[in-house]
Amino acid sequence: MQTISDPFAGYARFYDLDYAGVDDDLFMIRQFAARCGSPILELACGTGRVLLPLAREGYEVVGVDVSPAMLAVAQEKVAREGLEGRVALVEQDMRELNLARRFALAFVALNSFCHLLDIDEQLAVLGGVHRHLEPGGLLILDLFNPNLARLLEMGGQVILDKIMAGPESGRQVMKLSSQRADLAEQIIHVTLLVDEVDGEGVVQRTLFPFDMRYLFRFELELLLRHAGFELEAIYGSYDLDEFQAESERMIAVARRPERT
Repeated sequence: MQTISDPFAGYARFYDLDYAGVDDDLFMIRQFAARCGSPILELACGTGRVLLPLAREGYEVVGVDVSPAMLAVAQEKVAREGLEGRVALVEQDMRELNLARRFALAFVALNSFCHLLDIDEQLAVLGGVHRHLEPGGLLILDLFNPNLARLLEMGGQVILDKIMAGPESGRQVMKLSSQRADLAEQIIHVTLLVDEVDGEGVVQRTLFPFDMRYLFRFELELLLRHAGFELEAIYGSYDLDEFQAESERMIAVARRPERT
């Protein structure tokens, strides 16, 4: 059994396999890209799941991620598709954003903002994005809407998420997960377990532990206001439906004011 202290380093080779076909958010992001134009900044870009489709459509995109392993996978795909002229990948902690340029649109996709575990980290990222946006530029934060009933069910039990076929090794890959919610701290302690099973039934297991901090609607609005943003809307789905208590998503669209 191998334990990875940095979950992103070990998870990079499984990420595209795990998220194959996950594209529900792409149409929404394309809509905002069409509205704002280039250049576009993606924070926590990972292996380029969202960044690459935008680049294929002609947008200039900068992707920032803290994981060299994830960026290496993204860079290989960028090179394979000949998109180097439209894509720049930067290894950087988004809490210390320093790119010496401004953007028309910035976004953090699919719960990645939840990797920020306290208010100081959240405000550091929001402040950095604010500095890097053009006046009038937009920020999109895509988060899950916390559901109390689901949080109460997160008691650390191990659940089989999916069974996949590894494209490189040909091995069967089983993804399991354990989640335990700390309601007082608004933290979900997550452990992903990835089992690779060879033809003889021998299992190699890799563990990826990490924490996520969930936010509620008005907490998110207050953070954005404190960082100098003007809230445009909170949506409850990728179809931009009105946010409601039962919404699956909590998607904030905020603007850097023109006057700044």
